[in-house]
Amino acid sequence: MKLPKSYAILTQNNSNTQQLVHNLLHNQPIDGLEELQPLNGLLFSRSEINRYMDEEERHDIKILTQKSDQALKTMSSGEQKKALLNHLLQQDPDFMVLVNPFDNLDMATQTKLKKQLLDIASNKILVQLVSRLDDILPNTSNFFKLDGGNLHQYDSPEAFWNENKNEPISFSGAIPPPLSPVKVEGTELVSFKKVSVSFDGRQVLDQIDWTIQKGEFWQLIGPNGSGKSTLLSMITGDSHKGYGQDLTIFGQKKGSGESVWDLKQKIGYYTPAITNTFGGYHSLENMIISGLHDSIGLYVQPMDSEKHLANQWLNLLNLKGRKEDHFRDLTTGEKRLVMVARAMVKHPPLLILDEPTAGLDDASANLFVALVNKIAKESDTAIVFVSHRKEPQLHPEYIFELLPSEKGSTGIKIQS
Repeated sequence: MKLPKSYAILTQNNSNTQQLVHNLLHNQPIDGLEELQPLNGLLFSRSEINRYMDEEERHDIKILTQKSDQALKTMSSGEQKKALLNHLLQQDPDFMVLVNPFDNLDMATQTKLKKQLLDIASNKILVQLVSRLDDILPNTSNFFKLDGGNLHQYDSPEAFWNENKNEPISFSGAIPPPLSPVKVEGTELVSFKKVSVSFDGRQVLDQIDWTIQKGEFWQLIGPNGSGKSTLLSMITGDSHKGYGQDLTIFGQKKGSGESVWDLKQKIGYYTPAITNTFGGYHSLENMIISGLHDSIGLYVQPMDSEKHLANQWLNLLNLKGRKEDHFRDLTTGEKRLVMVARAMVKHPPLLILDEPTAGLDDASANLFVALVNKIAKESDTAIVFVSHRKEPQLHPEYIFELLPSEKGSTGIKIQS
């Protein structure tokens, strides 16, 4: 029996993915994809989940969760995607368009979904639009790349893989030193000793032992719901769950009168959602200087030394001569590099990067990871890099893995 074709379209952060998906689902002619024009297709994407979630919240119309008492918004990413996939399969489309299907999933859930999609591909056409090469299904027969609005078809799989393989990236120049170092006593920055956390009677963390020393480079991993966000929120002071426990941050026992503001001044923090708070016309120079003042936007007259430091960072990021450019006009990858420079400009004792490469294409992710590796190598800042995805170019010294159980997640330290 001849298997259906399986298409892979490699997208980039500049790709007009929305228009291509529209054309696919509305039977518009597309070079190289003519086979799909007369067929019925359905969409598997994060945007579809959000659409059904909106219907459920606004109009109390349950579609994906008809047979469940649980609201769609309370499900994990894996459960939401499972519900959407089941709904699509019940409609028996001729083909399915998958947009970054493995984003926001832990490794175990990715593996399970990949196996299910391969089973589906044995009798149904799949069109994968993915920004990461590792996400392409192994049974793929036809390869494309979407550059802006231009779709390029490859003559062979070999030509596709040869042209798009990932090469290691490095930055020239040194990490700019801080204007004045942020001082902390001793070398131990964070210490969890037998810390357990529960929410509404459900144990989330069980007897966590984890110590972060000055200058160490950690990757924090674990399945969805294993407690990664809970751990981070106790470090940053955003959770009260650390009170009454053996938890010490920057030499101070939790609950001993430490100020959350003092904590945050010693921590550089970045997650992609923060980028959305900078919607105004901030110049790149002011964006980085604002990191010295912990402000969204710059509301003071910057000193010459601050301007000089900001431009040293822009030079390092290959954004030399663009200090007056607006942050909102950068590419997604460039924005994240600037945001890390902003978080790092004071050389905080601790830098937390929470899913920082989510949604990036391979080129942008490799550039981001190269910057993080450089910061780890050239500064005394300790780094905690949180990610569902294993970034092949990332070089942490240690991995702290959360392992779920009925009593809550336990943690193990792994030498990388």
